[in-house]
Amino acid sequence: ILVKTRLKMRTTEEGGRETGFKTGLRPNHVFEYDKDGLLTTYIGDIQFEGQDLIMPGEEIEVLVRFLGDQPIRKYLQEGRKWWIHEGLKCTGEAEILEIKLPTTKPKNH
Repeated sequence: ILVKTRLKMRTTEEGGRETGFKTGLRPNHVFEYDKDGLLTTYIGDIQFEGQDLIMPGEEIEVLVRFLGDQPIRKYLQEGRKWWIHEGLKCTGEAEILEIKLPTTKPKNH
């Protein structure tokens, strides 16, 4: 599942990363919190082109590629926001701009 996203990374002073990261980073994606902290995390890698690194405090459009076997579709609506975590540390926020769900091709008989 590909999601075109506006990604806003927290600055180091806001508790974000101390360094930038390259395309392919696989942070935890959190769509909901419960009263005790994280509810459920999902796996997806962040893909981008045209620059080497995304730096703390930077805002950029990226593609997030979620693994398809996760129960994530209930969260996928344009405009939905979620949080980027590395371990328990929240390092950014993302907003869905466009969703590209996989299509099932008919089988040839």
